Amino acid sequence: MPSHQLLALVTGASRGIGREIAQELASRGCRIAVHFNTDRSSAGSTLAGLAGKGHALFSGDLARPEAAGRLWDEVTARLGQVDILINNAGIFTEHPPLTTGFPEWQAEWQRTLAANLFGPAYLCHLAANTMSRAQLRSEAHFGRGRIVNISSRGAFRGEPTAPAYGASKAGLNALSQSLAKALAAHSVYVFCLAPGWVETDMARDHLDGPEGATIKADHPLGRITQMAEVARAAVFCALDAPAAMTGSIIDINGASYLRT
Repeated sequence: MPSHQLLALVTGASRGIGREIAQELASRGCRIAVHFNTDRSSAGSTLAGLAGKGHALFSGDLARPEAAGRLWDEVTARLGQVDILINNAGIFTEHPPLTTGFPEWQAEWQRTLAANLFGPAYLCHLAANTMSRAQLRSEAHFGRGRIVNISSRGAFRGEPTAPAYGASKAGLNALSQSLAKALAAHSVYVFCLAPGWVETDMARDHLDGPEGATIKADHPLGRITQMAEVARAAVFCALDAPAAMTGSIIDINGASYLRT
């Protein structure tokens, strides 16, 4: 952990995985810019539960083209230079190709790509240009800054009822690796995590439903991934991973989907 207090912007931090990541980073001494879209109450609960001081709330719908720039400006004006960007915010909506009308199909693709790929890409650009000009940290492994993007195993195995989601996460993987190549010489390191099912509130509805037994049967661990496990992996990438890991896409799915 670097000796001075780092600032991390965590998108989608009002609950779920984003909240866990924010809490874990704060417990390691980071200041947190807690981003949320509309749920200010839950974001406030995240903020209240963070260890340490110097944290703040920021809102914005990252599916809107102008939101990323506004968010970045607000965070840096209030808290200073961002050292770590965690692109966690995203959406998942079902739109099976054979039962979804064309206008709705178009709308779902536009909305999903805007939230899951364009928004993170815009923040990555702002982070890359800021971090690449920063001074090198005294801890050589950290570099000038780090970006961690939260993807999905759906990028690899496909999402037949939500193809725009799978495509957006595949794009996020490619974006992460492209940026890792472009930024490595500038000591800015980029990582990507690809979870499968994670024990969030949304997942609980599926696990308690008729498909729950099938989902669990696909997991050799006998359970799905816990939010804290994804958070620990994200924080490892954000603070501890060696520079040589830049460009890595890390599977966190309990061996439920193995790729070669």
